[in-house]
Amino acid sequence: MHRRISFASIFALIAMLICIDYAGLNFTQLLNLRMGDVLLRKIAPSRLADPDIVILDIDQKSLEEMNEVASKWPWPRSIHAEMIEYLAAQHPKAIVFDVMFNEPDTFGTESDTLFRDTVAKYSNIYFAQTQLQDGNSTALKTLPRSVGLIATDKARADARAILMLPSVLDRNSWRGGLINFNANQDGIGRQYLIHSENQGWLIPSLPWRLALDLKWPEVKAAQIRINWQHQRQHISYSDVYLDANREKPLRPKQEFNNKIIIIGTAAPGLQDLRATPLSSTYPGVEVLATAIDNLKNNDWLRDTAKAPYAAIALILCALLLVGFRRGINTLWLAASLIMCTLIAALIMWLGLKQHYFLSLAAPIAWAWVYFWLAALISYLAEKASREHAVAMFSRFLDSRVVGELIASGEIDMNKKAESRELTVLFSDIRGFTTLSESHPPEYIVELLNRYFSMQVAIIFKHGGTLDKFIGDAIMAFWGAPAHDEHHAQHAIAAAIEMSEALVKFKEELKDIGAEFDVGIGIHSGPAVVGFIGSESRLDYTVIGDTVNLASRIEGLTKGVARILVSQASMQQCQSTFEFIDRGTHHVKGREQTVQLFEPQVKA
Repeated sequence: MHRRISFASIFALIAMLICIDYAGLNFTQLLNLRMGDVLLRKIAPSRLADPDIVILDIDQKSLEEMNEVASKWPWPRSIHAEMIEYLAAQHPKAIVFDVMFNEPDTFGTESDTLFRDTVAKYSNIYFAQTQLQDGNSTALKTLPRSVGLIATDKARADARAILMLPSVLDRNSWRGGLINFNANQDGIGRQYLIHSENQGWLIPSLPWRLALDLKWPEVKAAQIRINWQHQRQHISYSDVYLDANREKPLRPKQEFNNKIIIIGTAAPGLQDLRATPLSSTYPGVEVLATAIDNLKNNDWLRDTAKAPYAAIALILCALLLVGFRRGINTLWLAASLIMCTLIAALIMWLGLKQHYFLSLAAPIAWAWVYFWLAALISYLAEKASREHAVAMFSRFLDSRVVGELIASGEIDMNKKAESRELTVLFSDIRGFTTLSESHPPEYIVELLNRYFSMQVAIIFKHGGTLDKFIGDAIMAFWGAPAHDEHHAQHAIAAAIEMSEALVKFKEELKDIGAEFDVGIGIHSGPAVVGFIGSESRLDYTVIGDTVNLASRIEGLTKGVARILVSQASMQQCQSTFEFIDRGTHHVKGREQTVQLFEPQVKA
């Protein structure tokens, strides 16, 4: 009962934490993210990047090869002006600079002027912008239309934001969007901003600005979960620039026709690296390209509502509660939960394949939390029950046997008394009253302790259960708690060895040995066995007519034989022992006579 209450209490606690978690604290969301990271790392290599999105990479090779032409990075902006002219001639859909142009060119105003004038000639060139936390703010309503701000119904006239814009360009050329890539609590970035909302104004991200201008599928969310893919092929900036300046270019004339060209850097030395599910040093330009790819192909990962996951967590915990309360083996419950975990991982995998992020890791984690807490309670309760059972049954059985019986499940402290076929043995000392009167009490107690220790050891040796000491008598039985098909045989074997041990014991007593003797009575039959008594005091004992008859048979041994067994006991082991017929006898309280036999070891 206490264990059932504990299981229910744990469930109530876990259920409360689940509700708090999904109500807004999200302290298990990181589990979903990390599980998603593992699966995305497996899936991403099989997702091919859109071939119409090209990265023109200012890589390490470009930094080295352009050194003679453009000196060290940052290069003169006239270099970029030349590149724009070369690319624009091939009619790309868009040229996107993942490079900031917010400060004057260190190579002089002529380079800046050439760059500014070149950009102004084209309407499909986009520039990176960032929103900062510190710095001088700008009144949003004063920004040119080229920035792409969207005023909602709640837009405030005095709204301001701290923005890093391509200020070296003409204001009408500030076409672009934010490239802010915010990380989750573990420092890993997984979502890309669609727009930043500032006092009713929407500041678009660079991917969304492209989506709006190129009429890609509509996006209603403020951010998207990136559906990572195999890294696209990078083309070195220097390869294109140097080839464009040859007398006879080697590259295809329409290599970039109808392409989206992203000019950025993956060079480690320029430190445009981000922590993503795929790598802790993932090129920022690749993040931008992936976000653009997702919007273009409408295949970013969709999140789903939280409520179903809370329900799944509660249902799993409730099923475990039922399992523990019904006593289902903990290993079976663990195996079932492992199966649920694997199924959840498979469903998450399939969801990612269909562009859905299914947050099943947290419900499974809650189920495991409940399982381990309930398993701990179950273990501690089982341990206490075992210790209690050992303490209880060690009074009646060999302690080694008790451990084996508990392990096999044959001893159950909660089991009700039951009827079984048993063999009961009574052993009583003859002339004990006379012996007590002629010797000091201390001597008698010491004598009894020695005798009982010897005989109980023999009973335990033959698998018997010690019921009780009744004055100078011993009551034992076979067939419970462990089932014993040969209970009569084992009881008679114990009686014969007890008789043999008595002979040696009498020799040790010397002067009083002749006065010391015992009678042993044995009978087999049905009896009720189990814990009997009050709540404060329980004894494992047997009751019934079989017990009474065994006691009466012991009382008939005097003058007949040291050991007498009933016909019921004799018939169960005629092939094991020889029996001497000691006739029929009247037994007090029974109308019918009882035929008794003296067992002996076969010659």
